Amino acid sequence: MATSMMLSLILMFIPSLVCALHPPADIGWELNRSGSPPSSLWRRDIPPEGYYDPLTDGGSMLTKVNGTFPPGQGEPLNVILSAVSDTAVLIDSEDNGGMRNYFLSFGFSSECLGQHDSSDQLANLGDGNGYKIETAVIRWNYGDPTLGACKETIEGGNHFRYWPQNGPSGDSQAVFMAVSYELPIAEQHDLIDNGYNLARDWLIGNATAQSTILNTSALTNTSTFSGKTSYGGYTYQTNVKYVSGLLSNTSIGINHNITVGAGGINAIDGLVAVLGVTIVERPSTSSSSCVFHFHIAIACHMDRFNT
Repeated sequence: MATSMMLSLILMFIPSLVCALHPPADIGWELNRSGSPPSSLWRRDIPPEGYYDPLTDGGSMLTKVNGTFPPGQGEPLNVILSAVSDTAVLIDSEDNGGMRNYFLSFGFSSECLGQHDSSDQLANLGDGNGYKIETAVIRWNYGDPTLGACKETIEGGNHFRYWPQNGPSGDSQAVFMAVSYELPIAEQHDLIDNGYNLARDWLIGNATAQSTILNTSALTNTSTFSGKTSYGGYTYQTNVKYVSGLLSNTSIGINHNITVGAGGINAIDGLVAVLGVTIVERPSTSSSSCVFHFHIAIACHMDRFNT
């Protein structure tokens, strides 16, 4: 009798244990890279702008490019996907509305057939990681999510490298991007005139679904844009503000500065576009459910989670 009662008690609590181990998707948080929900303290420690300024802790807003002439030139980190964004968007994945899916929503794909075909650059985001190679290169896909990046590699176009700010002394999870518009491979992927500023603004125009091309020369540190894009059943609301003070308005130390700064303008205008992205629509899924029968957990299914 005692054994039977004990077994009944264990079976009665199994459903709760199973559901605790597999939380339903509608409890209001997404899993972070480590597979656990982001701590409220982690969010609270991040500056309100959603990133740490790399310049305050030995970092740089210019990448390090090997083999430049003169040596030591870099490219601007001119777009930041800030940590005020939904946690899912900051996860480097195409699944569950992650960052790669977000990039696809405004026309940018991973490299051609998954093959890395460009020189590496390094960035120091002042987070304690020192200089690190870019996570990946993402290319304008010309309307073809599968093969369009191959066309960009050959014909040129908009593209960017990116780095997460996730080191021990500055773990914001923000993503810093170096965006530029390159010429065809036959022209050694040099950059077009004003290729850093225009590339940044064309990307922002796409990410906020603008109906007209942004007027780069009219932008200031008070400029803001917003709009929605969609891909794979996910819809993203992107809010952008341009900020000054992270980069200088200069050609000094900027890679490709002779071609990019043609026409009497500086190679970069000193503005950085900061994005805050929210997932406002997700694919429809069946609701999470736990089915009980005589205190036995028949099923406890979670339809969506991030790993």
